[in-house]
Amino acid sequence: MTDCKTCELISRRDAKNVPLWGCIYRTQFWDVVHHNGTTLPGWLVLVVRRHMGAIDELTNEEAIELGILLRQVSLALKETTGCIKTYAVQFAEMAGHQHVHFYIIPRMADQPENRRGTNVFEYSGVSEEERVSEETMNEIAMKVQKILLSSLSTSLFSVF
Repeated sequence: MTDCKTCELISRRDAKNVPLWGCIYRTQFWDVVHHNGTTLPGWLVLVVRRHMGAIDELTNEEAIELGILLRQVSLALKETTGCIKTYAVQFAEMAGHQHVHFYIIPRMADQPENRRGTNVFEYSGVSEEERVSEETMNEIAMKVQKILLSSLSTSLFSVF
């Protein structure tokens, strides 16, 4: 799809033209990346590598990988950020990004009540000055990648 910015980002990952936070882990069907428009460190995104606009378009294989990754990424975020749980959210509605992707968002113990549940999106869509620094995203990416490589190393899904 030529007007899909998400597909363009996948092509950049294929060409290895992204920072570490932009390609933390890859499987046959999914990429794990850090959301770059947030003030919340550890806000990760699972991106299906094949273009599709809705979850019902997933193959059984893509769905199986998704389930495993949702759990493993959540465990990695708990270990890396100290979060008490994670939120998993999927819309694929934003112009240019109508491509299935799941936000995996750490829910911190000290997270203000007005930033919990759907209000967590107050951490997203912020100015460049407010965003998590590239250095911090790369630090988190390195830790998450190490955990995923270890926990999924025997998996048939890893392409790293």
